Amino acid sequence: MSDLAERRQEEKDRRRIEIVEAAIEVYREVGWDAVTIDQVAKRARLSRALVYVYFKDKDELHAAIVLRSFEVLDKRFAEAASRARLGIDKVEALGRAYLAFAHELPHFFDACARFEVAPQQTTAPTGLIAECFAAGQQVHAHTVAALAAGVADGSIRTDMGDPKVSSMALWGFSHGLIQIAVNKAHVLAHDSISVPQFVDHAIGLLRRMLAR
Repeated sequence: MSDLAERRQEEKDRRRIEIVEAAIEVYREVGWDAVTIDQVAKRARLSRALVYVYFKDKDELHAAIVLRSFEVLDKRFAEAASRARLGIDKVEALGRAYLAFAHELPHFFDACARFEVAPQQTTAPTGLIAECFAAGQQVHAHTVAALAAGVADGSIRTDMGDPKVSSMALWGFSHGLIQIAVNKAHVLAHDSISVPQFVDHAIGLLRRMLAR
């Protein structure tokens, strides 16, 4: 690649990142349903037409945000797992990291949740969608590794079953736990249950389920 071609590619990459960053800011402020390409273009200080040069529609822009979300979650998971020694402690650390991710970056959590139920997942993924799938699998790989490590070090029961299936089950539990903690705090409060109490109790149940 010539110097000129390299500079042009760098400019394209920079512009693409600027658009995604602008979309993330608008997403955080108004929620995805209210996001428009016009708002993103205005925030990025670009023309609407130029945004469409980089992203063919709002769905493709959403996929770019999902990819960024998975990259952030992957980094958080890697850091959380590295701080624990036993496999079962790694699993708990990952669960708490997921809860923190949802609490601190709700727009990223929402982006991932929307991606999980998107219609395009029923077809063979390509382009950005394929990248999102690969990034999501990398995130799950941390839990799979933690479960396998727990079986190996004796902290997790040997009859747990396939770590990949167990990882998906734990993701389902965690996702539901977050939805209740975020959206049903008033229901918990009605029964004199605080969100931290609910979360700690749920994690304790999962630990006892996994513990050898």
